[in-house]
Amino acid sequence: MRIPVSWLAEYAALPADLSTADLDAALVECGLEVEEVDDLRARVTGPLVVGRVASIEELTEFKKPIRHCWVEVGEAEPRSIICGARNFAEGDLVVVALPGAELPGGFRIASRKTYGRLSDGMICSARELGVSDDHEGIIVLPEGTVGEDARAVVGLDDVVFELAITPDMGYCFSVRGIAREVAHRLGVAFTDPAAKAKEEPATGSQPFPIAVETEGCTRFTARAVHNVDANAESPEWLAKRLVQAGMRPIGLAVDVTNYLMLELGHPLHAFDLDALSEGLTVRQARPGEVLKTLDDVERRLDPEDMVICDATGPLSLAGVMGGQSSEVEPHTRNVLIEAAHWNPTAIARTSRRHRLSSEASKRYERGADAALSLLAAQRAADLLVEYGGGTLAPEVADIDRRGPIAPITIPVDLPARTVGVDYERATVVAMLEAAGCTVDGDGDVLTVVPASWRPDLTDPADLVEEVVRLHGYAHVPSATPRAIAGTGLTSAQRRRRRVARALADNGFVETYTFPFVSRERADELGLDEKDPQREAVAVLNPLDDAAPLLRATVLASLVNAVRVNLARGAKDLAVFEEGLVFQPAEGWTEFDVVALPVSKRPEDEAIEAAIRRLPVQPRHVAAVLCGQAVPAGVDSPGRAVDWADAVEAAEVVAEAAGVVLETAQGEAAPWHPGRCAELRVDGAVVGHAGELHPEVCARLGLPRRTAAMELDLTALPLPDLAPAPVVSHFPATLIDVAVVVDEAVPAGKVEEALREGAGELLDSLRLFDVYRDAKLGEGRKSLAFKLELRANDRTLTNEEGVAVRDAAVAVAAERFGAGLRE
Repeated sequence: MRIPVSWLAEYAALPADLSTADLDAALVECGLEVEEVDDLRARVTGPLVVGRVASIEELTEFKKPIRHCWVEVGEAEPRSIICGARNFAEGDLVVVALPGAELPGGFRIASRKTYGRLSDGMICSARELGVSDDHEGIIVLPEGTVGEDARAVVGLDDVVFELAITPDMGYCFSVRGIAREVAHRLGVAFTDPAAKAKEEPATGSQPFPIAVETEGCTRFTARAVHNVDANAESPEWLAKRLVQAGMRPIGLAVDVTNYLMLELGHPLHAFDLDALSEGLTVRQARPGEVLKTLDDVERRLDPEDMVICDATGPLSLAGVMGGQSSEVEPHTRNVLIEAAHWNPTAIARTSRRHRLSSEASKRYERGADAALSLLAAQRAADLLVEYGGGTLAPEVADIDRRGPIAPITIPVDLPARTVGVDYERATVVAMLEAAGCTVDGDGDVLTVVPASWRPDLTDPADLVEEVVRLHGYAHVPSATPRAIAGTGLTSAQRRRRRVARALADNGFVETYTFPFVSRERADELGLDEKDPQREAVAVLNPLDDAAPLLRATVLASLVNAVRVNLARGAKDLAVFEEGLVFQPAEGWTEFDVVALPVSKRPEDEAIEAAIRRLPVQPRHVAAVLCGQAVPAGVDSPGRAVDWADAVEAAEVVAEAAGVVLETAQGEAAPWHPGRCAELRVDGAVVGHAGELHPEVCARLGLPRRTAAMELDLTALPLPDLAPAPVVSHFPATLIDVAVVVDEAVPAGKVEEALREGAGELLDSLRLFDVYRDAKLGEGRKSLAFKLELRANDRTLTNEEGVAVRDAAVAVAAERFGAGLRE
C-alpha cells in the first residue's frame, strides 16, 4: 500500500514540524511495516520551474519534426529551447528544467547546441520527471505562475510511504484506516473521509433490477449516473494521487472507483449500464460457465465462485475482477456503480483457485467495511456527476442482509494479566474505544462491540492485543525470561548425537533432505509389490505435487542428495542422514481423513480418532557411499567402495549406540542379493547394508557400485549405565588360533562361539585371515583369530592360555564342527 503524506494529512492533522523520520516511527509504532520511503522531492534536483511558451519556430530541414521555442521562465529574457514534442502551443504553461538540474536516472541538464540552435534547458514530459509513464508529450499545466518552482505543480513536493499491511490490519489497506491509526498515535484530530458523502435510504425502485441469491453477499448497493462522459480525463488532483499510489489513470469512471478504493478501503465496480440485459443477479456460478475477465483471460468458473450475472450470463467474478462484456468503453454514457460486501473466505478461495489476486480481492478477503457500501457508491456517483457532467438517477438500491455484530465480554484486568503491565480501567476503555469499539459495563467485565471496520476482532485475545498496541508496545518492559532448570538430554537424544558424531568422525558428511518422495520411488528402489514400504502415507496438500508421499525409508530421500552432488561434479561421496520415517497406523487407508473443526476445540472422541490415525514415526539412520574409498596415489592404486564399507558404517553406528551388531548374509530391496548383509541386534533384524542393486543404481542415476546401509535406531535397545572399566596392570597373553569350518558357516557365528568358550579371561578377539585350499577339503575354509588374554590379578601362564584356547575351540567344534588347522 503506497500512501502520499499529503493525502494522509488531509484526514490526520499532522503537525507542521513533523519530520519524515518521525512519521516513519509513528507508523511502525502503529504496527505497520514501512517497506520504503519514496521522497519525491529528491527525484529532481536543481532548478525546475514553470515556463510559458512565448514563440515556436518549426524546423523542417530535419528528418523528424523539431521545434525551436522561446520560453519565458521568470528571467529578463526568454530561453532558447529545442523540443520534439508537438502537444503544446504558444502561450501554454510548461515545466522547464534549467541548466544545472538533474532528472531521474542521472540525466543532467546543460546548455548545448543542437539542430543548429542553442538549447538552454528542457521542456519536460511526465515520464522524464518520473511522475508517470506517460511519454506521449510534454506536461501542459492548466495554471501556474511563470518562474515559480514547478515541483508542487507536478506532485514532486510529496513523500510516499510504502507499507506492508498484515492480514489482521486489513482496514489499513486504505487512507482512512492509516490516517485513523496515525492520528491516534500522534494525538491529533482525525477526519473520517466517509463523512464526505451522505447515505441516502433505499428507494422503492432500483436503478436497475437486482436480485441476490447467495448467502455470500451480505450487502449489495448500486447508484446510476446517466449521460456522463465516463472516459473523461480525471481531474489533476485525482490523477496525481493515483500515480503516487502506484496506479495508472485510465478514465474518469475507473479512476474514481480506484481512488475511492484507496481512500475508503471499499472496492467498487463500474458497469456500462447500456451493456446490461434485463437485470442483475448475484449467485453462485453454475458448472460449465465461463467468464472472460478484464485481464483478457477466459476462466472456467467453479460452483463455489460467486458471480454477478445478467440475462446473458456471468458479468463479473464477484469481489475479484469484472468481466469484459460489461466494462466501461469509450462510448459509455450511462454507468451503474456497484458496491457490495462479500464473504471474505469465499473471496480468498476464489482468488487462489483462479490464481488471480487483485486490489479488490486483497481488501475483500481481509474484511471490507460493509457499513461503507452505499456511502462509497454515493461518493463515486457524486464525483462522476461533478467531473463527468452526468445526472444522478434518483433510485437507490440497497439490499442489506447484515446481522448484528456479536458482542465480546472481557475481564477489565485481562490485558494486565496477559502482558504484565498494570493497565487502569480507564486506559483499557479508552484504547478499546480508539479501536472503534463500543464499550459498556461498570463491573469487572466489559461488554465490547467491535466497529464494522474491525471484523478481525472476534475474541478477548484480540481486544487485549488492541489495548497493548494502541497504548504502545514501548510501555511493555523487556525482560529476559529465566530458563527453567532442565533434566538434560534423554538417553535417546544422547545416542542420536553419539551416532551422528561417530559417522562424521569416520569421514561421513551429514545431510538433511525433505521427507517427501514421489509415487515412483518405490518402483525405482525395486520394492516388491507386497513390500510394506509401498504403503506410504500420502500428504493431502503436498508442497510439491511430484512428491506427495512421506518416506518409509531414509534412503528413499537421501539418494536425492547424492544425485544432486553427483550432478555438480562430486565423485567420491560418503553421506548420511538421521531422521524420521513414516509408517501407516494400523487400519490406515490413503483416503482416511479425520476432519477437526478450527472454530472450537474438537470433541475428545475426534481427537482420539485423529491420534489413532497418526503414522508411526521411528528414527532411522542411513548412509550412502560411492566412488573411491581410498583415492589412488603414487604409492597405491586406490580402492573403490564396496559392500564392506557399508557394513563398516553400520558397525560404527552400533558401537556408538552401545549395542553388539550381528551380521549375516541377507536379501532385501534395494540391495544386491549377493552383496547384502542382514543386520541384527539380540536376534532381531534392525537393518541392512551392502551394495545397491545395479538396476536400482541405473534407475536412480547412481554409480554402479554404490553402497548403502540403513538402521532402525528406534529398534536398538538403550544401553544401561556402563560399568567403570577395570584396568589390569598385568601383561597380556597373545594366542593365534585357526579353525577349519564349512564354507557356509558365517565367521561372525564362529567368533561368537569362541568368545563364549574363552570366558572372562578373553580381553579381545579379532579375525585376521581367511584361507581356502584344496588341502582343507571341498567346501571348507580356515578362519584365523587373534586372542588377547589378560587377568586382573596375575600374569597368565602358557598353560592357562592354551586351556582358554582349547575351551574356545571346543565350543566352536560342538556348534559348527570346527577343528584346529594343522
